[in-house]
Amino acid sequence: MSSASEAFLSGSEIAKEKVAEGMVRQIMGHDDSILMARVEFDKGAVGEIHAHPHAQVAYVASGKFEVFIDGKKKILGPGDGFYIEPNTDHGAVCLEPGVLIDVFSPTREDFFEAGGY
Repeated sequence: MSSASEAFLSGSEIAKEKVAEGMVRQIMGHDDSILMARVEFDKGAVGEIHAHPHAQVAYVASGKFEVFIDGKKKILGPGDGFYIEPNTDHGAVCLEPGVLIDVFSPTREDFFEAGGY
């Protein structure tokens, strides 16, 4: 993929893609080396345990999440963050409706293959 997002993006104009029950994602900016996504979670939504070859950093913008990384778990709330090394099992359960801001490097080409972007 050799494209990049616009320099300025308006969240109200960016498509939302349902990625799982109770979860919708917006791509908030990207190029070949990095991607930022905003993911809205309903209470009880589950980000199933998975791994990918991308490094990931996430920021809890709102809500409360039980986050699992490499066999460890922690409850995180607004202002908290976490880092996931490439190829590391991880997932989350949303305990209170909330939003995660995810950043991936390199970019998640699979997000564009999966749907509406």
